[in-house]
Amino acid sequence: MPVKRKRQRIPGWLRGVIWAVVAIAVMSTASYATGVSALTSSNTASTALRLALPILLCALGGLWAERVGVINIGLEGMMILGTWGAAWGAYYGGAWVGLLAAIAFGALGGLLHAVATVTFNVNHIVSGVAINLLGLGVAKYLANLIFEPLSGNPRQSPPVPKFDTYSAAGLSDWLGSLENQQRVGLSDVAGILRGLVTGVAPLTMLAIVLIPVSYWVLWRTRFGLRLRSCGENPVAAESLGVNVYRYKYVGVLISGGFAGMGGASLVLLKGGADYLENQTNGRGYIGLAAMIFGNWRPGGLLGGAALFGYSDGLQLAGGGDAVLALLYGAVILLAIIVIVQLIRKRWLAAALGVVGAGILYAIYWTNDTLPSDLIPYTAHFVTLIVLAVASQRLRPPKADGAQYRRGEGD
Repeated sequence: MPVKRKRQRIPGWLRGVIWAVVAIAVMSTASYATGVSALTSSNTASTALRLALPILLCALGGLWAERVGVINIGLEGMMILGTWGAAWGAYYGGAWVGLLAAIAFGALGGLLHAVATVTFNVNHIVSGVAINLLGLGVAKYLANLIFEPLSGNPRQSPPVPKFDTYSAAGLSDWLGSLENQQRVGLSDVAGILRGLVTGVAPLTMLAIVLIPVSYWVLWRTRFGLRLRSCGENPVAAESLGVNVYRYKYVGVLISGGFAGMGGASLVLLKGGADYLENQTNGRGYIGLAAMIFGNWRPGGLLGGAALFGYSDGLQLAGGGDAVLALLYGAVILLAIIVIVQLIRKRWLAAALGVVGAGILYAIYWTNDTLPSDLIPYTAHFVTLIVLAVASQRLRPPKADGAQYRRGEGD
C-alpha cells in the first residue's frame, strides 16, 4: 500500500512575500483603472511607513505579553505614557534621551499591569482598561505640571528635538525617475520602494530590526521557549523548574517598553507633532488588532501593521478619492480570493466573497467620493473588516488570559 505523502506547507516568510506581491499588483491595477496615482506613490508609502511604526511597536508589545499568557489591553495607556515621556526626555536631553524615557514610562505601565494580573490575579481586561485610564490621567496631570509653564498650553509640549532622517540618495533618485515615467507595474513598485528608502529615521530602522530579533529570541532561544511555555501551559512549565512569575513579569515589562517606543514614534519623528493630548487616537488598540491579525507571530503582525498604516497614510496623502479607489482594489482582491476558494471547493467562503465584493463595488460605483467625516477613520474600518475575515484561522496561546497561581498544579 503506497504511503500517502504529507502536503508540504509553504514557509511563513514565502507566504508573506507572495501576499506582498499580490497586494502591490492589486494596488497597481486599481491605480491605473481608477486614475488615482496616490495608491502607489512614494508620498503615500513614506507616510504609511511613518504611521505604521507606532502600530508595529504596539503589536510587538502585545506579542511579548500574550506569548507569556497576559492579555495586554493596556497598550493604549502605555503608549500614552510613552508620548509624554518622549517629549519630556527629548526637551531636556535630545531625541535619544526622549526614546529612553518613553521606553521607561511605557515599561512602568507594564509593571503596573504585571503587578495587577500576575501577583494579584486581577482580570486582565479589567487591569488593561484601568491602565488605559490611568495612563491618560497621569499624562494629563504631568502635562499640566511640566509643559504648561513652558508652552503656555496644558494640552501640548513645547517644540522638542526630532530624529534626523536619512535617504539612499542615489537609489532614491533612480527610483524617482522610474516612478515619474508612469510605466505600468514598474513605476508602482518604484514609487513604493522610493517611499521606503527616503527620509528614514533611526527609530524606524530599529523597529524593523526588532521584528526578526523578536522572532529569534522567542522561537530560537532557550529563554524564548520558556517564556512561550508560560503562555501555553504555565503549570507544566512550573513543573519543569521554570519561574513562571519571573517570565510573566519580564514579558509584560518588555511589552510596555515596546508600547512606549510606539508613543515615542508619534513625537520624535519628523512630520509628526510634538506631544499632544490624545494624540495616540486608538493606535494601541489597532496595534493589538494587528497582532491578532498576524496570529501572534512577528511576521504576521508586520503585515497587519503595514496594512493599517497604509490605509491611514492613504487617506492623508490622497483624501476621499484615494480611499474610494482603495475600495476598488479591495474588490479585485476579493475576486482573486473567490477564485482561490472555488478551486479549493469552499463554496460558502466563495459565496461570501462574492457578496462582499458586490457590496464594495456598489459603494464605489454610486459615489464620486466618500464623506469627509468618515475618511479619518479609514484605518479603524479596515481593522474591523480584517479581524472579521481573519477570525477563523486564529490560534492564540492556550493559556492567554488565564489566571495562574504558583503551585496550583501540585
